[in-house]
Amino acid sequence: MKPRFIAAGVALMAITLNPVFAQSADPDLKFFFEAASADKDLANTALEEIGKNWKDGYAIMLIEWLRFLSQGEGISAGGQIAASGQANVGLATERDISTSTGPLEGRNRFGNRQNPRVQARERLVGNLEKFTGQDFGDDLDGWRDWARALPYDPHQGLGAFKANFYAQIDPAFRNFFQGNAMVRLDAVDWGGVKVAGIPALDHPETVDAGKAGYLSDSDVVFGFFRNGEARAYPKRILAWHELAWDKVGGEEITLVYCTLCGTAIPYSSEVGGRVVKFDTSGLLYQSNKLLFDDITFTLWSSLTGEPVVGRMAGTGTRLASLPIVTTSWGEWRAQHPDTTVLSLDTGHDRDYGEGVAYADYFASDDLMFAVSDRDSRLNNKDEILAIRFPRRQGGDDALAISADFLAQNQLFQTDLGGRQLLVLTSSDGANRVYAAPGVTFVERVGENQVKDSEGRTWVADEDSIVPIDSSSAALPRLAAFRAFWFGWYAQYPDTELITN
Repeated sequence: MKPRFIAAGVALMAITLNPVFAQSADPDLKFFFEAASADKDLANTALEEIGKNWKDGYAIMLIEWLRFLSQGEGISAGGQIAASGQANVGLATERDISTSTGPLEGRNRFGNRQNPRVQARERLVGNLEKFTGQDFGDDLDGWRDWARALPYDPHQGLGAFKANFYAQIDPAFRNFFQGNAMVRLDAVDWGGVKVAGIPALDHPETVDAGKAGYLSDSDVVFGFFRNGEARAYPKRILAWHELAWDKVGGEEITLVYCTLCGTAIPYSSEVGGRVVKFDTSGLLYQSNKLLFDDITFTLWSSLTGEPVVGRMAGTGTRLASLPIVTTSWGEWRAQHPDTTVLSLDTGHDRDYGEGVAYADYFASDDLMFAVSDRDSRLNNKDEILAIRFPRRQGGDDALAISADFLAQNQLFQTDLGGRQLLVLTSSDGANRVYAAPGVTFVERVGENQVKDSEGRTWVADEDSIVPIDSSSAALPRLAAFRAFWFGWYAQYPDTELITN
């Protein structure tokens, strides 16, 4: 990946002329750019200014530099990330980047001390240690974990800093971070790609089930059903694109697959009565993919469907989440013989073999990007069924149920926030959730049939569960999706968890 870089002087112009930041008691943002300069005198002057009234909330702005000064070409006197317009500074794709450079031992832990980049990195680390009293050295993960565990008290211009800092990778990043922020900006991280750098599927070509010879029965698909129309999205295809704009059952949807946190969630693309296009921002929050809309350039959480940074943040807007199921191609095709499925003819040259994309990531319990907190009741990437409902007073009631537990309890009832729920799990492990107010289900009598405590038989489908003797008593299916435990917990640390 060879990003085009913007001159630091241009990047800083909007900041230094902004009267809001000029009146702030915080140091001028230009010092946080000049602090990484290859010009020793300029850098030391900037660091001295930053340190005069230091607060630990400034640390994340210097820590940002450490990731980019670990390898590649030198930096310019003005504090640019690279010295040349097309320099390769060692930035790869999202799949190649690790969050940790790892602590290096000995006096030469930073590498060749004659390299301006190495000198700048050593200078930054030395001053970080002096300002904070911490001793993480060259351990990037250590610095990040420490900074994100602090009470949130950032520089007033942190958003402007991030916009201009990441604009040196792609100028389009400057469109973000304007307006409200409903999340900690120090936990918003670059994911290793440019804006829209992971190509979305735009109303992709589909084929009938009988023509999908490239799929084996055991291949994982995300099954979606809307207004009588069934469609399968193979994981092996979606993992390369992470986003699909599509129309199913006459409704425009945005299907976002966050490979890092293991969630495939379909949302209605309609916001405020109009269809809105969402795309990959190249940014993450708590290892969760952030989308942006092409109207206001607000950043949206792909996990919650809420706008989190930008003009729409704090407005109460939320995308409508729709039901989906993670299952096998053989099971989905058997249940929906008339389904369509994505064609391999996507217009992109990728190896769409089963298990190819993110193979190393999925095979390990290690994370690619750090999160603020984890919970050891399950392994990081153990799969859970995620269910959430908005509370009237704000926030969500959240529930995680172990996928392994549900595989052993294929008829399971529980409640969340006063709502009674039925979870049905198929023989291939597909989970579907239905509202079940006032009904106690006691027995499965078929793959799609259950009996209640009064002896009535109910039939479950993609839309609802219905008693055979009274179609008017149908109970609706509810939105739920699979997720990796660490990603769900990072977003909902107060979640309920059912494992046994």
